[in-house]
Amino acid sequence: MISALPADVERALNATAGRQFSHLFLVACGGSLSIMMAGKYFLDRHNGTFACDSYNADEFVCRDPRRLGPDTLVVLCSQTGTTKETVRAANHARARGATTIGMTLDLTSPLARAVDHPIAYQASYTTGKAIDAAYSNYGVLYMLLAGLIDAREEVGLTDDLLISLGHLQPAIERAHRAYADRFEAFAPRFAPREAIYTLASGASYGAAYSYAICVLMEMQWYDSQALHANEFFHGPFEVVDRDACFIVLLGLDETRSLSERARDFLIKYGSRENILVLDGAELDFSGMSEHIKPYLVPLVFFDTLWRFAYKLAGLRDRPMLEGRRYMKKLSDY
Repeated sequence: MISALPADVERALNATAGRQFSHLFLVACGGSLSIMMAGKYFLDRHNGTFACDSYNADEFVCRDPRRLGPDTLVVLCSQTGTTKETVRAANHARARGATTIGMTLDLTSPLARAVDHPIAYQASYTTGKAIDAAYSNYGVLYMLLAGLIDAREEVGLTDDLLISLGHLQPAIERAHRAYADRFEAFAPRFAPREAIYTLASGASYGAAYSYAICVLMEMQWYDSQALHANEFFHGPFEVVDRDACFIVLLGLDETRSLSERARDFLIKYGSRENILVLDGAELDFSGMSEHIKPYLVPLVFFDTLWRFAYKLAGLRDRPMLEGRRYMKKLSDY
């Protein structure tokens, strides 16, 4: 069980506790940006005190929102802490007088040094070290956001969140077992294809986005796209035929019906053997608060899909991290 917030999260919250921010900006790139999408959904549902927007880091600098100033808070994330665009965004925000919080694996990194309040999280995908998912980027972001809301509205989110996060890692391990046979069946069908689409809505859309661009495209060179379940019907559904491959994430939040509608269309007009459906309703989230559980579903989806990606990589004889041509290999782009 988790009984308290990490010390660096607590310090950041204490330092901002007396401030009434008019706006919160969530800023990052790539996979780190994807967690901000879930964070914004969480805030939209529970926060009634300050407005919130999510930005790609360099667009944040170029767009330079007029609301950015001394009464705003900017939360940034970069796994290595070396993402140049995100560091640039942190410096831009501080120059405009905003308070900044930076999430990273490395508290000595450029991002950690650029912000007012650095916060550490854990990751297993690139470090290879087993972690408790409660302290992953999603988990730590939710802790921070719940604390910001509770400090201003006293709605008790943090206590329920910590209880639920304490049950997250066992839920992920159960999900791996639940999906093992399904992944074994779908991997040989998906591996040789040129395109795989991921589809989701609400709190789960960020997981679909990250899986499409940071895993299927970046590491396996698939033609891939993350599709919002409702935007699907405003153009993208024209690619559906018996050969089109889709991964559908059915979350447990208020937008679930949007993804159900898209799933039903795919089953009707596509081929069921090419539609990999992950449904939060079929998983065991024992011990979690009912109103927190929907925000943790994306963590379970992404963690299990990471293992599916390794199955694809093995069948394609294409390494996951080591086979990239540009990422982490070029510095002058």
